[in-house]
Amino acid sequence: MNIDKYPSRLLENAVNEFSKLPGIGRKSALRLVLHLLRQDVEDVTVFGNSLIQLRSEIQHCKVCHNISDTETCQICANPARNESVICVVENIRDVMSIENTQQFNGLYHVLGGIISPMDGIGPSDLEIESLINRVDSGKIIEVILALSTTMEGDTTNFYIFRKLKDKNVKVSTLARGVSIGDELEYTDEITLGRSLTNRVPYESSVGK
Repeated sequence: MNIDKYPSRLLENAVNEFSKLPGIGRKSALRLVLHLLRQDVEDVTVFGNSLIQLRSEIQHCKVCHNISDTETCQICANPARNESVICVVENIRDVMSIENTQQFNGLYHVLGGIISPMDGIGPSDLEIESLINRVDSGKIIEVILALSTTMEGDTTNFYIFRKLKDKNVKVSTLARGVSIGDELEYTDEITLGRSLTNRVPYESSVGK
């Protein structure tokens, strides 16, 4: 039974919505809502409109599936990037983490998740086929598998490697500076940068 007593139905509704966010309990949600109530109406309007605009106008890059304001993201559209090297990542947070290292000048491919049978996520639910199509274009010389070193990440790496092993492309993976079990977004920039720079052929990493 919910023992929280709210003086306003509008307040309670707002708390309910904020508490749906990951990592936000009802106490934190109430704190956030009360903070917004102390702000000018104009500031709260800008805040609300930014969320509505984000949800209604955000796009995914037609090339790499990264989040973008346009049909093709800024990274893919940048002529200074190395178009022959693709770094395969799980999500947008991983793109941001690698970009922060300033150690990678190629392009990305965002899978939109990793293979996880427990969660009902299989290869067909991810952007794996579009990765194969990019490799088949003949412009790619190296694919870097930069997924989290979890069981699900390793399973996805192996599945992609099997798909690519008979194609004329080098497949590499991050050096094990990233500890086993780590998610990429929580790895510090220096370690991640070194793991990317010192990447190794995928085949030599299997079983280590």
